[in-house]
Amino acid sequence: MSERWFPDTMPLPAASPDTLGWWQAAAEHRLVVQVCDACGRYRHPPSPRCPQCHQEASSFVDHPPHGTIYTFTVVHQAFVPGIELPYIVAVIDLPAVPIRLVTNLVDTDPSEVRIGLPVDLVWEDMGPDLALPRARLASTIRVQAVPEVGG
Repeated sequence: MSERWFPDTMPLPAASPDTLGWWQAAAEHRLVVQVCDACGRYRHPPSPRCPQCHQEASSFVDHPPHGTIYTFTVVHQAFVPGIELPYIVAVIDLPAVPIRLVTNLVDTDPSEVRIGLPVDLVWEDMGPDLALPRARLASTIRVQAVPEVGG
């Protein structure tokens, strides 16, 4: 079992026929991206039709488990009981594909987070058949907290 960052009270995502391949890969701790078999367009979240050519046929291709922070927010109000505050919601740019992944940044002090920093994906096992991708600052990069002005 992987490390846990969020409580069991968190609402669990629901798989659909269109997203099942993504969730199956996630359960194996693999990041995949859906690609249209007709025109090659990447898309996330998985969807039944390509927004470019409107074809249904698609595949899931493996993607390296890293990216960079595109944007983020620090949440200071609990919307689900049992969540440790504050927590960070981040949008991660995936390299080589025009895809962004929304997830939580874990094991990170909010003062260390900066747009453009590299992250690695880690997996949180929520059960035997469900794992969720989280991100943490890449081990090669740690920034120092910015000192407060006038203090």
